[in-house]
Amino acid sequence: MSHHELRDTAEALVAPGKGILAADESTGTIEKRFRSIDLESTEESRKAYRDLLFTTDGVEEFISGVILYDETIRQSSGDGTRFAELLAGRGIVPGIKVDKGAKQLALAPGEKITEGLDGLRERLAEYRELGARFTKWRAVITIGERIPSEYCIWTNAHALARYAALSQEAGLVPIVEPEVLMDGEHTIETAYRVTSRVQNAVFTELHDQRVELEDMLLKPNMVLSGYDAAEQASVDEVAEQTLRCLYRNVPAAVPGIVFLSGGQSDELATEHLSAMNARGPHPWQLSFSYGRALQAPALKAWRGDTGNRETAQRAFYHRAKLNGAARYGEYTREMEDVAAAA
Repeated sequence: MSHHELRDTAEALVAPGKGILAADESTGTIEKRFRSIDLESTEESRKAYRDLLFTTDGVEEFISGVILYDETIRQSSGDGTRFAELLAGRGIVPGIKVDKGAKQLALAPGEKITEGLDGLRERLAEYRELGARFTKWRAVITIGERIPSEYCIWTNAHALARYAALSQEAGLVPIVEPEVLMDGEHTIETAYRVTSRVQNAVFTELHDQRVELEDMLLKPNMVLSGYDAAEQASVDEVAEQTLRCLYRNVPAAVPGIVFLSGGQSDELATEHLSAMNARGPHPWQLSFSYGRALQAPALKAWRGDTGNRETAQRAFYHRAKLNGAARYGEYTREMEDVAAAA
């Protein structure tokens, strides 16, 4: 794929009014989600759930791309159409999570490094054959006593850039995800300082490793108070601090920023995104790449029962629509009540 095609894909993923569905939960993660609705996680139940999401009528109005898991990209819909082909046929770009998960970083208690670079070039070639047009790699940074260390920040930044370079070489748009976890009692000021440091390191490595910034997307955390902090920052403060961080660290060449929801409630993730877009225009498209924050209402409505399929799809459609409104800075909490009544 040429630079021109990569750029077109990156821009399509952050098209106005649209964002990305992260449906790349590992087998362990989706098992926990299914446990919340008393459903056994099997290959068939996972396939049925993803099929429900991917075949929701009209959702392509608000969903530009879907991040798949290795198992999912190899699966097919009820009518035999491969999921990647089904999505592409609806104008939704199929993507794939390619990292192998965060493991303990050697000689760094409490810190992690994401693995998966070995054999990545070959895996990327296979995923492209299977229909993927973009990729995702997540690094995890923890805030705690005397952490994160520079060692942890730079090791993860280096791995993210190596992954991004290999993705572009394979003709795939990389989504670079340095997630600063919001677990803890830290203030929003601490979250800002760490997130800013991490983003600075990531873009230093991306530049040094020859990654074309126009042909990638950034998937960062929003700058929030720690979840156990005594005082939670307001929506306005989260928007201001997050934007301040991005303006200081993310080059305007990057076409889009697709936020992760990071354990926020469905409503807050949407409200924060809307508040940032209301302060625009910005050098980049500000969009979403949400997993649980898009799926939770649908999962709760479905409960593994085929009779609830349409109700679950309506719940998913409404959540996607509300985030579509947030892309224009036009979301309000009143819209939640309209969705609930529909």
